[in-house]
Amino acid sequence: MMELIVKNTEGKETGRKAVLADEVFGIEPNEHAIYLDVKQYLAHQRQGTHKAKEKGEVARTTKKAFKQKGTGNARMGSYKSPVQKGGGSVFGPRVRDYTFKLNKKVKQLARRSALSLKVGNAQLTVLENFDFAAPRTKDFVQVLKNLGIENKKSLFVVDEAAKNVYLSSRNFQGSDVITPSELNTYRLMKAHTVVFTEASVAKINEALSGQS
Repeated sequence: MMELIVKNTEGKETGRKAVLADEVFGIEPNEHAIYLDVKQYLAHQRQGTHKAKEKGEVARTTKKAFKQKGTGNARMGSYKSPVQKGGGSVFGPRVRDYTFKLNKKVKQLARRSALSLKVGNAQLTVLENFDFAAPRTKDFVQVLKNLGIENKKSLFVVDEAAKNVYLSSRNFQGSDVITPSELNTYRLMKAHTVVFTEASVAKINEALSGQS
């Protein structure tokens, strides 16, 4: 089992250590699994509602442009032709579904791989459980400054009970606050620094341990 020193909101060591399960935070990262999981996440964000009218969908007259012979012009069968101004598109975008399925074990492997990368790169911090008395962006920014990450893209994983931490972070663009159940590979890889509270570490250990 790995252990990390737990810090308080002032950025100082508390003397306690958080246990990180080896099978969650200490595996050999599988970069391809990370790639697949991030690709699926981004694909699921796409609406797929793009559409261009094709030749059969353009509303134009069907009247013949000019007589077939004698004008010296090449034959033109329809104003709907893609070569005509206002005609239909050729191979234009169609409405489609970009989502695709991914094996649950691959997704679990990707998440554990991302967590292990963060630990290996010293980009993971464990913070004591905390919440604010009231939602205040200033208080949240102060915690970031105390941890020395105010200028870095950060991800906070806190317990569901810490509602004021989430509310305090909404006006700060450089950081996201989520609960353990909302954790995904994309968010982990997007953040430069990941901050777990003690309670969230325990939940992630339990959720991802024993997955093969």
